[in-house]
Amino acid sequence: MCGIAGLLGPSGDHVAVSLQAMTDAITYRGPDAEGHWFDEAQSVGLGHRRLSILDLSEAGAQPMQSRCGRFVIAFNGEIYNHLRLRRELVSGADEVWRGHSDTETLLAGIVAWGLEDTLRRAKGMFALALWDRQTNSLSLARDRMGEKPLYFSRLHFSRLHTGWAFASELKALLKSPGLEPQLSASGIRAYLEFGYVPEGACIFEGVEKVAPGQIVTLSRESSEAARIPFEVFTDLAEKGLSQRGYSEGQSETVLLDKLAARLEEVVEEQSLSDVPLGAFLSGGVDSSLITSLMQAQSQTQVRSFSIGFGESRFNEAPYAAAVAKHLGTAHTEFILSQQDALDLVPSLPQIYDEPFADSSQIPTALLCREARKAVTVALSGDGGDEVFGGYNRHVVGPELWARAQRVPKFGRKAGAGLAAAIGPFLVAEESPARKIAKRFRLPITAVDKLARLAPGIAAAESFEDFYRTFSTTFAQPSEVMAHDAQSDGQAILHDEFLARLTPAEQMMAWDSVSYLPGDILVKVDRAAMHASLETRAPFLDARVVETAWALPMSMKIKDGVGKVALRRLLDRHVPRSLIDRPKQGFSIPLDQWLRMELRGWAERLLSQRDLFALASLSFDPIERLWQQHLKGRANSGQKLWTVLMLLAWLEANETWLSEGQGRRAA
Repeated sequence: MCGIAGLLGPSGDHVAVSLQAMTDAITYRGPDAEGHWFDEAQSVGLGHRRLSILDLSEAGAQPMQSRCGRFVIAFNGEIYNHLRLRRELVSGADEVWRGHSDTETLLAGIVAWGLEDTLRRAKGMFALALWDRQTNSLSLARDRMGEKPLYFSRLHFSRLHTGWAFASELKALLKSPGLEPQLSASGIRAYLEFGYVPEGACIFEGVEKVAPGQIVTLSRESSEAARIPFEVFTDLAEKGLSQRGYSEGQSETVLLDKLAARLEEVVEEQSLSDVPLGAFLSGGVDSSLITSLMQAQSQTQVRSFSIGFGESRFNEAPYAAAVAKHLGTAHTEFILSQQDALDLVPSLPQIYDEPFADSSQIPTALLCREARKAVTVALSGDGGDEVFGGYNRHVVGPELWARAQRVPKFGRKAGAGLAAAIGPFLVAEESPARKIAKRFRLPITAVDKLARLAPGIAAAESFEDFYRTFSTTFAQPSEVMAHDAQSDGQAILHDEFLARLTPAEQMMAWDSVSYLPGDILVKVDRAAMHASLETRAPFLDARVVETAWALPMSMKIKDGVGKVALRRLLDRHVPRSLIDRPKQGFSIPLDQWLRMELRGWAERLLSQRDLFALASLSFDPIERLWQQHLKGRANSGQKLWTVLMLLAWLEANETWLSEGQGRRAA
């Protein structure tokens, strides 16, 4: 895994100087080597920071040119089936290989089959830039599920001179000449709504993200980017759905065997590495299954890693240790002190270069940092929930929606108002709801979430509205914005596709195109890359996604239980007694920390009115939210964390933000 950056259009001098600054900004994504390629006549440059994983020799160095000289590539990621692609290429031509990197395989495929066809054949996670010397065009592309990031923007040097820039991260893109960053009001609104900046939006105006499964082609002659999808999530789901009729005629055992064979194939491919490799193990279904498959295929002990906190209700480390002991992995457990987590908070704006408010970013970043001391690559269970139906909303959401539909619309509106009024007090520290939850050992987070969601559930007029209730932080961002704006970036799923799905499948599909790439994959990529660690997610392999969508729904959700197929497969490796427990998630005691250990940090940020003005935030409603939280009258930790992460990000970037806004105004 690596970091890439590049420029098209400015003068040769600008390219060299600026490209160096761009790659320097993301050194941690590739600390092993650096490479630049220039064509001064065409004013184009590609930059690459290398984290050596496959083929550690100079034969794997980038940017890399094709043997024919037509193409130059800067590539970030892994093509897991590249050995199979090599065999196909060798059978079709007299191919001579310089090394054994997947980048060289990809280039040879592009020469033989073209970019679009090659990317359809390639199974992996990637972001790439390809310069075509024959057409003088630059193509950017990103993997189907959005595992690897890629930003691009139009550059303006003068009225007559423009160009393009691209980079793996915003902090590199912002080093390009001719780019004057200006905050996007719609990007801020979308962030407040979801707690992350979604795929179709950006925190800056004029900056875009290459969409998952898309090729974007740029040229100096055109001010417009040409976009072509090569294969997107809905293509994978449609392929699976087309096979479902056949699948429903087969026994569960046969289908499980097919899924097991597919996962074993993918895990074997993703275990290919020329550097030390391990696995993240939380003790949950997803990570336990991936680790089980790795250990079953390995001749040596797999290195596994887990993280835990001192507070028992947030600590999954004992479960992970029990699974590791059963499997026989070489397990390392990191028990983090509260201070470890608190010390990380000020650096979060540097790790996540857009505002990001999933608080599990803290344990994720710490786990990646510690694991990197022993391995360079780690496999994870990410994607299991989205692909196999593992979130609580997938299980309980359809029934809640059905019940809500039985209530007349006027009754639902009245109920929404009542829920909005009393919801915060139902989850106050000494509320009846919390006392009952503690008595019956129910997850407090589940009680909090249901009370927070109640108004939206009651008010939803469509199933999409209902889904958004589960996926938003501020359902109405205007309540904390001085000037409202239109949200950007909401993923689109076509009605014809949704009409074929059950309500639970619709939620899984929405999660796969919004929450997964916008939150989960951003969280993991930035945390891991900041530690120079590569993470791989077998459940997000295109072949696994297709296989999962071919399974009947009863093998995903049944009798109030999600991820049925994965649980059945895990039964073959791990006793059920080690796994069966309520879904816990990768959470921290956020409500408590904001009242105590993080209070000083939070109040310092909340006192900076200039930051509020910069983002057009309204001070009074946020202050009321803060005071109610401090007094225990409500638990608003997630909403407050969302505001605080925005303020912290603004503070970290305030100097050049102000300069950029000033230049634009002038």
